[in-house]
Amino acid sequence: MQEKTQKEKSGGFTFHVRMGEYELTLSGSREEVYKSVDDLPRLVASVSKAFEAVKPRTVATLTVKTQAARQENQTQTQSQNYPRITATRNCDEAVLRLLGTDWGKWRPRTDNELREALRANGLSFPSRAFPAVLGELVKSGKIRRWNTDTGFVYIQAEKETLGVKGEAE
Repeated sequence: MQEKTQKEKSGGFTFHVRMGEYELTLSGSREEVYKSVDDLPRLVASVSKAFEAVKPRTVATLTVKTQAARQENQTQTQSQNYPRITATRNCDEAVLRLLGTDWGKWRPRTDNELREALRANGLSFPSRAFPAVLGELVKSGKIRRWNTDTGFVYIQAEKETLGVKGEAE
């Protein structure tokens, strides 16, 4: 009986293939496995067809815009991408109004994004004064600034309730 088990073990043949996300293992006698390998294209087609209904379908849509179309749409999208704020003569007030909108609260904004948003609102301030205004707002604690891979970003500072004996200041 022990001899028979050893013969079955030594007579067994296994063929294992992995191609991409698919894996196949055929086991049996050498002749059976060879016969199955010869019949493999039909087997793979049958298995693929069986799993076709289960396989999730992914569809990608690619839109390519030409340079001319981008330039035409750029002026339209600028006004759509930036929030509308009321006009003001103070640069610091304009920045605070921008950062107080949903656009400003959604994520920290770079100084270039803030400048573009001001331009979209018809506001222009001297480019040399802009960094100084941002620096003063940071020093006063009205906005927060930190450095990222793309440069400094700004967001409105959260109002904290600090006080003595539980009173808000």
